[in-house]
Amino acid sequence: MNLPFRFTVVPRLPAELEPLREIAYNLWWSWNNEAWTLFRDLDPDLWERVGHAPVRLLRKVAQDRLTQASRDPAFVERVRSVRETFNRYMTRPERWFEKTHGPIPGALVAYFSAEFGFHESMQIYSGGLGILAGDHCKAASDLGLPFIGVGLMYRQGYFLQRINQDGWQESEYLESNFYDLPVTEKCDAAGKPIRVQVRLPHRDVLIRAWEVRVGLVSVYLLDTDIPENSAEDRKITHQLYGGDNEMRIKQEIVLGIGGKRLITAIGLRPTVFHMNEGHAAFLALERIRRRIAEDGIDFYSALQAVASSNLFTTHTPVPAGNDAFSPELMHIYFADFLRDLKIPFEEFLKFGRPWESRPTDAFSMTILALRMSRFANGVSAIHGRVSQRLWQPVWPGVPIEEIPIGHITNGIHTPTWIAPEIKALLETELGADCWEEKISLPATWAPVERIPDDRLWAVHGLLKERLVEYARKNVRRHRLRINDSARAIHQANDVLDPSILTVGFARRFATYKRAGLLFRDPERLARIVNDPKRPVQFVFAGKSHPADEGGKRLIQLVYRASRDPKYSNRIVFLEDYDMDVARHMYHGVDVWLNNPTRPLEASGTSGEKVAPNGAINLSVLDGWWDEAWRRRVNGWAIGALVHTHDPEVQNDFDADSLYNLLEHEIAPLFYDRANGVPHRWVQMMKASMMTVSPAFSSCRQVQDYTEKYYVTAHRFGLRMAEDGYRGAREIAEWKVRIRAAWRDVRVRKVTTGTTPDQGLTSGDEMRVEAEVDLGSLSRSDVSVEAFVKLDEERRDVSRFFQLEPTDDGRYAGKIQPADTGEFRMNVRVLPFHPLLLQQHELRLITWA
Repeated sequence: MNLPFRFTVVPRLPAELEPLREIAYNLWWSWNNEAWTLFRDLDPDLWERVGHAPVRLLRKVAQDRLTQASRDPAFVERVRSVRETFNRYMTRPERWFEKTHGPIPGALVAYFSAEFGFHESMQIYSGGLGILAGDHCKAASDLGLPFIGVGLMYRQGYFLQRINQDGWQESEYLESNFYDLPVTEKCDAAGKPIRVQVRLPHRDVLIRAWEVRVGLVSVYLLDTDIPENSAEDRKITHQLYGGDNEMRIKQEIVLGIGGKRLITAIGLRPTVFHMNEGHAAFLALERIRRRIAEDGIDFYSALQAVASSNLFTTHTPVPAGNDAFSPELMHIYFADFLRDLKIPFEEFLKFGRPWESRPTDAFSMTILALRMSRFANGVSAIHGRVSQRLWQPVWPGVPIEEIPIGHITNGIHTPTWIAPEIKALLETELGADCWEEKISLPATWAPVERIPDDRLWAVHGLLKERLVEYARKNVRRHRLRINDSARAIHQANDVLDPSILTVGFARRFATYKRAGLLFRDPERLARIVNDPKRPVQFVFAGKSHPADEGGKRLIQLVYRASRDPKYSNRIVFLEDYDMDVARHMYHGVDVWLNNPTRPLEASGTSGEKVAPNGAINLSVLDGWWDEAWRRRVNGWAIGALVHTHDPEVQNDFDADSLYNLLEHEIAPLFYDRANGVPHRWVQMMKASMMTVSPAFSSCRQVQDYTEKYYVTAHRFGLRMAEDGYRGAREIAEWKVRIRAAWRDVRVRKVTTGTTPDQGLTSGDEMRVEAEVDLGSLSRSDVSVEAFVKLDEERRDVSRFFQLEPTDDGRYAGKIQPADTGEFRMNVRVLPFHPLLLQQHELRLITWA
């Protein structure tokens, strides 16, 4: 039969259920249990088939089922109650931001990210970077920040993972129907879809935008897949991290330049721009271009204005996470753009290279972001220090500890990741109003101690049983898909045991995360897994980038171990890792394993997500765990005592440490029971909840960004723009004058009030005097300092003391070291201007 025409009929919502539409189009439902269960309960089977997507469910649910629900008084009351809760959330006055800072007229933070992980139904994320971005937006909403997000709307998203019979990862891409998602196309006041364009070689590419509401926050997602574009350009926003380097530069032009143009077209005027990784760094160039075109200022004046309100967050020290493009590719894509910037191409390339570079060096997006931002941070204390060392070539000659890269440790949006059953249990002690700004207060979590051990253990047991059932379904589905034997499919019902100590490991399978560390000694692992009195089982999940062959081999290693009879169905690999898989694991495991190569983790947040659910971390002291670990209190540290420079020796040592902890500390503690309850284990569960949950929440994280960066960047950006960008012009001209005159700056002589043999007693002061020749510069142009550093590799302690000008033309002051030990000291001269946001913006230092 020939039936060539297709059309869709969607159900009509009864009036009693109409609030479901409004709720479905705001991702607030994704962290509100009462809200998403409304959609699930309309049709549980359909809810699973549509991937937990409320909008899609409302477009596909049977009309009879809607009619039936509308006649159910209990269901209608649930709808009314959820709508009331939603309205209270959206209209609540005086959230944290306003209470803390008062109304700041015009303040608006624009947060640019290549991926956002809001929920598994929106496949526009790949891993930790996107999840972090999604949690950041949710916390910004909870705290009432003036905040928007900008990203890309990927038609195919990140790939679906398929593991073949040999354990090799294969990639499958499916196209999304955006009308099934909680997004609306952004239109102007007349209802006409907004279009902006970016210039690519020999053509313009048009971009539309989809708006997704995340509580009070709007996120605008850019899309080139429209009929006006060529088939090639429509693919720009098809795949997240897909394609070659040329596809990547096109995506980043759309994100950075197109994203800035889009929010301008909408009529928004952000005062702070936050680049979440270097993918969006081109937005700084577009901001400079607009200042040149609209305000008639030169490139370097525009740079001062723009950089003063740019914040850049770097997330990884791993080279693959820092995009770089060849000079040839940059010329192809930016030759036209540079005519608007009015600077030569070779001069432009310097902004994406180390301070001292070669003509063939690649153009680094991370360096561009650092050069175009006066605020920059890593995502944990360790990562901040690693980033200072890694990017020192951008600030040559500057002491590593003074490289202007700070840190704010990542956190998680607790309402998104906590199990509803744990949440309900906690509310009996913490109260129902603890899930927004109060969640980062240690006092909020202190009452966890009062929860009876048996109640917490019982709830955890329920969640563990749910994880085991979920894992069995995942394994069964995979074995059916690969046409496994009937016996193997039947045996999927036997994997895992909810009574056994369960360890989880789920993350991107990059080689530095060492997913294979557990399998370094297979025979010892088999003894641990099959211990007759204290067995241990392991649940793995994760994807490798399609181009990462090393990561795929690690997945194959784990998968083959999961099919090895010697492990007795106690090692499982869950296919197609996403937020739904992660959530089940976070809720149900006993222990969370994380064993990256130090210090490459940056932060990591998966272990932060298990803590509110009562699981305990077993991790290398890297990233956030180095800040959180309390010995014998809230978890375990792998290889805590030894660090070597030989990777194989480190792997052997860490594997042995991991096995020892499992055999001699973790398993004995877990199986130590009284009346079926492991009371000492539950005490550690509670300690994990109380110490990790408040300190590592995205609420605390966003508060830190606000206090440390957003408010300051907003104020300095406005200050630079005053009186036709007078401040920006002034400091640009001042920098030219300083650079031209700096060669004549000299420190002639330094004298101190003591000799090396005499030394100082702790708390004593030492007078320092210096004779300084400034050439043509004035004293107001410089800062003269005594720089003091502890001469010990194991402790990185340094401090500078200001020297003031004296009547006789010298500089003098007193130093007082805050520590004991052997110190080194010298006098230095730095440029100074009240509008400098970084001490070393000019990279000029003169030492005695």
